[in-house]
Amino acid sequence: MPTVAIPAQKPMHTAHRVEVDGAVDADGHILEPPDLWVDYIDPQYRDRALRIVPDEQGLEELQLNGVRSQMSRRGFVSTLGSMGAPDFMDIMKDPDRTYLTEAPYGSMDPGQRLDVLDAENIDIAILYTTVGLLWEAEIVDPALSQAYTTAYNRWICEFCSGSDRLVATAHLSLSDPEAAARELRRAVRAGAKGGYVAPFTHDGRPLGHPDNSPVFAAAQDLGVPLAIHPTFEPQWTKGTRMGSWENVKQLRLLASVQGADGVRHQFTTLFDYGVFDQFPELKILVLESGAGWIGYWLDRMDAVYSHTFIGGAVPLKNPPSHYFRTQCWISCDPDERTIPALADRYGVDRFLWASDFPHADHTPEYVHDLNELVSMFRPEDRRKFIGGNARSLFGL
Repeated sequence: MPTVAIPAQKPMHTAHRVEVDGAVDADGHILEPPDLWVDYIDPQYRDRALRIVPDEQGLEELQLNGVRSQMSRRGFVSTLGSMGAPDFMDIMKDPDRTYLTEAPYGSMDPGQRLDVLDAENIDIAILYTTVGLLWEAEIVDPALSQAYTTAYNRWICEFCSGSDRLVATAHLSLSDPEAAARELRRAVRAGAKGGYVAPFTHDGRPLGHPDNSPVFAAAQDLGVPLAIHPTFEPQWTKGTRMGSWENVKQLRLLASVQGADGVRHQFTTLFDYGVFDQFPELKILVLESGAGWIGYWLDRMDAVYSHTFIGGAVPLKNPPSHYFRTQCWISCDPDERTIPALADRYGVDRFLWASDFPHADHTPEYVHDLNELVSMFRPEDRRKFIGGNARSLFGL
């Protein structure tokens, strides 16, 4: 495999320290090298590899399957590591501010990432893609989707191979469940500790659908968690409730709270199809969707299951909350104050925390929120929440 070149990057940000030792970040991210897919993809797909290219104004955009992206254009790529930058729009409009020059310290080099972990008193970061969250919404060819995920997984396993403090997880595409199951097995052999999927498929297939059983079976057999992570999604998934784009672009707060609806919806389909009874050792992880909603969600599903005719048609042996307590985990944001109460009800071992470093909604100040949140847990539960639960889930 090619040697990953370390780009020139910014100095490390001013870091703050997690107060309770043993921390594990359940959902950190990396910024992939711009040439990753060209270098790591199977040769027959190299001419269709993902690339970062300049447009007519010199602003960076993605090229997918040999054509211009329709969703990642006009400098957006340069903002992927902007970490709460106040001049987000200025970055997008400035050709001199590129994907590489804007990359924060620790986002592209494993040694630098360990420096960041040391500075913040974090033992381990479980790592997920960044550019990989963008392309699947636009690639409808299952074979090319599998080639893109395999290329990334080869690289991330190599990126993490020098330290057990950096944990690789495999990007899987449900465009071809049999191929995704094979890729999960291959990636785990190469060092990945789990896999994750987008909250949609181009054919509109629910996550719990039996067609996806090969992936559930592989994750169960391997004993690794299968996560659902938000991504860019095709426009059809958004519906037309709010009418025109002129309306939609004004609804910034709505967008911020509904961005993970796809994850919540797909998670729920696992109950509708009885996946947890079919795969009693399957471990499902819900990521980057907040966690405060899970109390209402489970209450509502339990009530329908237990007290209405609707529940009689659902193929479950137990109420939904039973499966959450035994087979599900969820990550929360550091500023969610309802989590200790939910942990008391559903089990502290179900809850993880995540930084989302180095994305736009991440700022180094998150550590202060995290320390406050941890202090709200019972003393005997703090180490579980800060890192013990993630260690157990991922077998670290």
